[in-house]
Amino acid sequence: MGMFTKQKTISRVLLLNIREISSNPYQPRSQFEPRALQELADSISQNGLLQPVTVREWENGYQLIAGERRLMACKMLGMEQIPAIVNRVDDEKSAVFALIENLQRKDLNYFEEAQGIQTLMQTSGMSQQEVAKKLGKAQSTVANKLRLLFFGEDLRQKMLDNGLTERHARALLRLPNERLVNEAIQYIVAERLNVGESESYIESLLTAVPEKPPSKPATRLFVVKDLRIFMNTITKAVSTMRLAGIEVDTSKEEDEEYIHYLVKIPKKSAYRSSHSA
Repeated sequence: MGMFTKQKTISRVLLLNIREISSNPYQPRSQFEPRALQELADSISQNGLLQPVTVREWENGYQLIAGERRLMACKMLGMEQIPAIVNRVDDEKSAVFALIENLQRKDLNYFEEAQGIQTLMQTSGMSQQEVAKKLGKAQSTVANKLRLLFFGEDLRQKMLDNGLTERHARALLRLPNERLVNEAIQYIVAERLNVGESESYIESLLTAVPEKPPSKPATRLFVVKDLRIFMNTITKAVSTMRLAGIEVDTSKEEDEEYIHYLVKIPKKSAYRSSHSA
């Protein structure tokens, strides 16, 4: 730390007191992986900070523009000063720089990216088309990302925790309510469906159209336009039995005339609960 005893200028880079730097309120990233952060701190400890953070003058100190992870890692190491480039930028440019840096480094998950775009639009008053131009993206791409914000925080976290991709999330947008989205997520995760399989499953749910019964108002009749919903129902029932601890063995074959779906349940597994009672 001896070389950081006072503020110096080295190739137009200042050594600033870390305590004088406040976080960027426009930082789109909300989650920081602890292990990745520790790896960055270890790298800085061994090799030094190779890329300075970027800041702007702010009130009685500085406000971070780009380099949140680097700043956090330096704090973890107990560093008192950090190399920084000082830029004169307004709120709009600060938000743009923070978002672009994270996009270029691919540090954001798809919900954080969408939230960052929305924050940028709200801060700057820019339209979707203007933001798309700033970010080097098509306007339709920006519009599709913003649609992801229709999901509530709980559903967003559930998708991220279960490793669903942005394309999974976009497919789930087709479902009309939160209950169906929750059920679909559980099924997609349980069956380990890829994007194409998930889209087919969601399509099968949407093709189950309720039809008014001719006589009994309390009875609901469903007209199913696609055989896949029946197959999905069988698969879901099998998954439920397995979750309940029932051993189930299934196989499916097709020939020129029939689809053969065989479900085998050992008696000892099926009657375990009644025998124990």
